[in-house]
Amino acid sequence: MTSERDPSQAPRRRRMAGYTPLAPERTDAAPVSAERVQRHLQHHPDDSSVTEKAMTVSPTIDDVTPTIDKTELQGIDLPAEGEREQAKPAAEHATPRKRRMGAVPPAAGAQDVARPSTDSAVGSGSGSAQAGLVAPAAKMTSSASLLGTKGAAEGGDISESRVTGPAWRKPAVVTAGLLVLGLLIVVGARWLRTLEGVQQFVMTYSGHAWQPEGAPVGIPAWLGWQHFFNMFFIVLIARTGLQVRTERKPPGYWTAKKNSFFSPKGNSPKKVSLSQWLHQTLDVLWVTNGIIFVALLFVSGHWNRIVPMSWDIFPNMLSAAVQYASLDWPAENGWVHYNALQVMAYFLTVFIAAPLAVLTGVRMSTWWPERAGRLTMMFPVEWARALHFPVMLYFVAFTVVHVFLVFFTGALQNLNHMYGSRDVVDWWGLVVFLISLLVIAAAWFLTKPLFTTPIANRMGKVTK
Repeated sequence: MTSERDPSQAPRRRRMAGYTPLAPERTDAAPVSAERVQRHLQHHPDDSSVTEKAMTVSPTIDDVTPTIDKTELQGIDLPAEGEREQAKPAAEHATPRKRRMGAVPPAAGAQDVARPSTDSAVGSGSGSAQAGLVAPAAKMTSSASLLGTKGAAEGGDISESRVTGPAWRKPAVVTAGLLVLGLLIVVGARWLRTLEGVQQFVMTYSGHAWQPEGAPVGIPAWLGWQHFFNMFFIVLIARTGLQVRTERKPPGYWTAKKNSFFSPKGNSPKKVSLSQWLHQTLDVLWVTNGIIFVALLFVSGHWNRIVPMSWDIFPNMLSAAVQYASLDWPAENGWVHYNALQVMAYFLTVFIAAPLAVLTGVRMSTWWPERAGRLTMMFPVEWARALHFPVMLYFVAFTVVHVFLVFFTGALQNLNHMYGSRDVVDWWGLVVFLISLLVIAAAWFLTKPLFTTPIANRMGKVTK
């Protein structure tokens, strides 16, 4: 006759260090149900050592028959108390779903889809327990199906749900929109030119504002060189500026030497990207060229040709705009007299946009004095960032429109004026212009880190 073993004397299981039980462990072993013993014997008929005593384990989820009150199911979408206790370990064992960027939990109403009915939840024996325990799993399945149908916006992966078209679609749409807008402007301007009042206005204001009688005639050689240098620097500065603005991982970083040109005395050397170093270096060359340009403008008197001298500049600007828009170009000779739109565009570019670009660029550069607290408060860096990029867009737009009008209002003569300093119509100006484009293309290629890094190392320290 064998003696009953005291359950409290049963040896405890050894656990790994840091083990945390999912649910309180029971030390009082309870016999399993006869139904489980029969189920085990069906799969293992030769296991004669199996008895209810030998299979004594802690009760499992199949052995629990929770008591469910009907009142708990009326308007309450929660499992019964027994269900919560038994479902908790299974939920903790489940692999947690990764949270994705932008994921939101399912709508509150999604849980009501799998609500069990009273008839299926209330019963007797093991059928009642199984019906009650299936409800939470059904709810989770329903929520997952809702997430699948609604897409990644409600818990899915953004990368899977984001629908992006071809890379050329947006530029194509923008280009098509600009073409349609241009066509509407041309049609509208040509219709305006048919009105008697507009015709009289254009006859009164030819599009050429008044300028002093002693204004110089022609374009000297230094101004032709300035055309090349300004276009050269604007193209490269715009390119490097866009790189600074858009690159996520720069090809390298550059730190100026202490008390050097890029890190004046009183400033601690700052670590910037190679693109910003190149951008600032090109800015120095462009500003130097601009100072020479403005000085020669005032010394030679050519400033009289690009500075508005009378209030009639405004009606003549409107008249010139209508003539350009209607594709009936205003009669002009840039060798002697610019039209009103040209005068205002040159004035804004030289005396407004250029100083604004320099001022905002210095504010964001390594040259800004660190100890100028009051000056920094008066001109926050956020203002500089908000202005610097639109100014760059203005220079790009000015260059594009300028080149377009040069080619469509007499390309050979205009290019001779700009690059040859000659008032003739031949191919020489076009040849010089094409050579200048080759030089700009070569400089574009040479601004790669492979070629700029050795120069940057001489002016500071380059790191990855």
